[in-house]
Amino acid sequence: MANISSVSTSCETYQLLRRGEVLARCAFSNSTLHRLIKSGDFPPPIQLGSRAVAWIESEINSWIEQRIENARCSESDALV
Repeated sequence: MANISSVSTSCETYQLLRRGEVLARCAFSNSTLHRLIKSGDFPPPIQLGSRAVAWIESEINSWIEQRIENARCSESDALV
């Protein structure tokens, strides 16, 4: 079962993903997640409480889409 929550602000509704869902979607380890956040190469989490964080689903989806686009561009460049 996914750990997804909804948060509404002004005119938008955001879906929030907990760490396990982010790790599953991105297919990497917790240490890789921390390294990418620290280097600024991954969207930072939103603090929900003293020990709880979540990520905005649309930001994670955009990050994944960008990786796919970069991979596809690299593949087409290699074929030329």
